[in-house]
Amino acid sequence: MIPLPALPPGATWCDTGTGVFCYAARVEGRWWVLRLNDFPEHPLYTFFIDAQVVGDVTDDPAVWQQLPSPEALPALSAPELTEVLRLMAGLGPYGAEAGTPCTGDWCTCGILTDGYAAQLNTPPPTSAGQQ
Repeated sequence: MIPLPALPPGATWCDTGTGVFCYAARVEGRWWVLRLNDFPEHPLYTFFIDAQVVGDVTDDPAVWQQLPSPEALPALSAPELTEVLRLMAGLGPYGAEAGTPCTGDWCTCGILTDGYAAQLNTPPPTSAGQQ
């Protein structure tokens, strides 16, 4: 497990709008990406730089608090999101980065296909919008 490294000055985490690769930052021309894993079965996040695994992020609430809520982050543009998803293709399930994607029936890794990873989060329906 690694601690989440601090972003260099001028770099900012962005909300991808997806539930798998939820945070991304362009750092000196490279993409830093956090994959949200099926916690507690797996570490909360796995950290990648340009689709190369750096490590699993420490399961420490102090680390989690380093990341602002997605609502407080700038959103990636559509072309940036497309670039990140293309870069991270095939890396949705925990362990895929090591060539051994998790297939356990005790977690959600089996549904983390590229198509699923590309689905944008949608806000829950409000009572005003319900029929």
